[in-house]
Amino acid sequence: MIKNIAIVSLSAGLLGEDFAEHEIGIGVKRLEEYGLNVRFMPNSRKGLTFTREHPEERAADLLQAFRDPDIDMILCAIGGDDTYKLLPYLFDNNELAGAVSDKVFLGFSDTTVNHFMLHKVGLSGFYGQSFLSDVCELEDEMLPYTRKYFEELIRTGRIKEIRPSSLWYEERKSFGEDQAGVPRVSHPDHGFELLQGDPVFSGEILGGCIDSMFEMFDPCRYADMPELCKKYSLFPDRDDWEGKILLIESSEEKMPPEKYARAVALLKKQGVFDAVSGVLAGKPMDEIYAAEYKQILVREIADPALPVVFNINIGHAAPRCIIPFGVKAAVDVNEQVIRFAES
Repeated sequence: MIKNIAIVSLSAGLLGEDFAEHEIGIGVKRLEEYGLNVRFMPNSRKGLTFTREHPEERAADLLQAFRDPDIDMILCAIGGDDTYKLLPYLFDNNELAGAVSDKVFLGFSDTTVNHFMLHKVGLSGFYGQSFLSDVCELEDEMLPYTRKYFEELIRTGRIKEIRPSSLWYEERKSFGEDQAGVPRVSHPDHGFELLQGDPVFSGEILGGCIDSMFEMFDPCRYADMPELCKKYSLFPDRDDWEGKILLIESSEEKMPPEKYARAVALLKKQGVFDAVSGVLAGKPMDEIYAAEYKQILVREIADPALPVVFNINIGHAAPRCIIPFGVKAAVDVNEQVIRFAES
């Protein structure tokens, strides 16, 4: 059982801004009601500007959290877009490899890059939720589907299986204090969709936000990101993908279809689709471009035998499950379930 939880800001420094105080209060209260001791790491609440300008301090927080024997779980505050800047401070002198310990690490979005960092040093994290996005939900309670998986993780340290949500929720237009207690707009959901291939397949899951993976190779957002990712061999090579299941989900930026096609084609160029046993694709936020994304996946992968499953409740579309990386997963679309072996 998780007892002590550390919150880190590895990307955006929203936790240090006044406009987030009401959300932080909600989230801390919920965590404490679970009996958790909450610790904000020293640099996690210093704001957007400090966090952006001091990647070395973000790295220091992560290393300290891993080294502290009293901390059971590291929870990312939220995503962002520049956590790649931590690379020199975690790898130049094998700092991360020397610090990692068997703790629960949970985050998504730009945290995809951190998950690849941990994968590189042999630690597997959990993908799908974050502090601000989920624990601090402005409704009177966490969204029920989201809460179910969060509670399982803090209670058992693992996820046994995931099934589809019966509902999906529109993203809020505002996160202001006046939205506290205001329900989200919800719609019926329709389960996991098999786009092609065998409905039953297995493998360890790895991946995350397709935007982040694309930017590991494309310099449009940050000119030095591809260079740094290449220098530290961050993206797994083809052999590392062998037999795994690729997880992809798209961000709140709602990637236009033409860019999504480029991103999928880039993954194909890396040999990912020649190696993996299947693909899981998350529901897009607000279901924007869902039809286009499905067509692009089938067209760009161009291998009808490779299983591709769409509409997983993971990533930027609420509600969110939690997917463990590095654990054997058995996907069964007929039964609408993904089961995970004990690690």
